Amino acid sequence: MPPADSPDLAEMALSEAAMGLGALAARLEPVHEGRFRLDGAEGWMQGRTMYGGAAASIAYAAAMKAFPGLPPLRAAQVGFVAPVGEHLEAKAVMLRQGRNVAQVETSLYCDGALVQRTLWLFGAGRESNGSVPTAIEPDLIPPEDCPRLTASDFAPAFTARMDTRRADPAGGSPPGTIRRWVRLKDRAGLEPIAELVGIGDALPPGSARAMERMGPISSITWALTILGDVPATREGWWLLETRSNHMGEGFSSETLRLWNSEGVEVMRGLQSVAVFG
Repeated sequence: MPPADSPDLAEMALSEAAMGLGALAARLEPVHEGRFRLDGAEGWMQGRTMYGGAAASIAYAAAMKAFPGLPPLRAAQVGFVAPVGEHLEAKAVMLRQGRNVAQVETSLYCDGALVQRTLWLFGAGRESNGSVPTAIEPDLIPPEDCPRLTASDFAPAFTARMDTRRADPAGGSPPGTIRRWVRLKDRAGLEPIAELVGIGDALPPGSARAMERMGPISSITWALTILGDVPATREGWWLLETRSNHMGEGFSSETLRLWNSEGVEVMRGLQSVAVFG
């Protein structure tokens, strides 16, 4: 093992720091109006494509850089068109900007080919004509009391960037459901919405628990909604759940939910997944 002050360890520390989602966003290099380049997203791959949350986080960062001063994010529709590589270009276009709402389209390209397209909906808050309170999840088991999950040879590379713990309720989760406490190991440079976008797709689909044999799974679309103002969470922990609504003929419809450490639901999504094998 090299000494603590050796150049090898210094380079390793620098490389590790460059892997955080905040660091990736900071490394987006402007190349033209509304266009950015990112050379290298090491540590965020899952096979031949980038982890979907990381790719979406990069696209979100491009939108924020292209159009400073946008109101808060309310919703997004992410289309995973093709595998996203470590080296990419991002393009952000303002589709419409009204008095309260702005709609931005981002596109990610690898080797000139479109690989991801997302519609972002930003909206300023205003006086509400009625209200429905955010759902609170009762009887949460705190992450400190949940068993830690360790990386395995079969886990995607990006899972090493997260702490993950089992969070199934007493009696177990329903069929086709996966529930985990998750937190990013490196949260530096991330504002709360960017953190939710980056972590919201971290779990495998719930349909993975219903598969009769091992095989690849690939997200096709991901629609997400932010539920009001995002409250703080304790020590970076978020509770995530994926649940298959229907699985058959090689596809699964999945509901994704995300709560903070106090059980306040802050994001809900719907995802279409291709199931192979």
